[in-house]
Amino acid sequence: MEGTLQARGDRAVYPSLNDRCVIVSGGGSGIGAALVEGFARQGAKVAFVDVQDGPSETLCKALSAADHPPIYRNCDITDAAIYADTLAELIGALGGCDVLINNAANDDRHTLDEVTPEYWDSRMAVNLKHQFFAAKAAVPTMRAAGGGSIINMGSISWHLGLEELAIYQTAKAAIEGLTRSLARELGRDNIRVNAIIPGNVETPRQQRWYTPEGEAEIVAAQCLDGRIEPPDIAAMALFLASDDARFCTAHNYWVDAGWR
Repeated sequence: MEGTLQARGDRAVYPSLNDRCVIVSGGGSGIGAALVEGFARQGAKVAFVDVQDGPSETLCKALSAADHPPIYRNCDITDAAIYADTLAELIGALGGCDVLINNAANDDRHTLDEVTPEYWDSRMAVNLKHQFFAAKAAVPTMRAAGGGSIINMGSISWHLGLEELAIYQTAKAAIEGLTRSLARELGRDNIRVNAIIPGNVETPRQQRWYTPEGEAEIVAAQCLDGRIEPPDIAAMALFLASDDARFCTAHNYWVDAGWR
């Protein structure tokens, strides 16, 4: 699998992730697929949800030889009740939830004139609401196990103030506040909560929005040359989920090549 963790033999190995129970939202493609693969390669027990059956099933097939082949469930995360039931099922199937990664999001472009109350609610559901309620669902299991790690996926976009993303950027800004709040509330339970702030990651979805000239402008605005790839985001998640990050909580961890 070109460009994936499998193809890169110099990636770190975290013994503490072996047999850990990990749940990822939006794990079927892009950054989510790299997260699923990265944790599976560490020997973790991984389950993920998505609404894209084709890519998700292909990913499971590609990782079928892992010590713990990943488990996939089709799930609409915007329906809080359905998602809670799915999470309960996956926690039972895995035997716990040590790591929760709230990755799912949708960055469709929109102008202010196009936004209706219904659109606002749907975008908040897919980009923010599920992160809170997934954490709420996972916390009792983490408490019973003596701790855990919750990783929320933010975005550099609101820090840059990009165009045609007002609702998405509002949700992503709120994720950073949610992360600090949950970290404070859950810290005495030994549950760590952090956010990863990706820059512009080279995925098929992002390539829908950028021309080669636009991508060149992004690289020119970075401190480092080159395009960020999904495994670069997964590498940060692996560290934050591991015991090596045992005193890392309530903070944002940027993987943006210094994009400003």
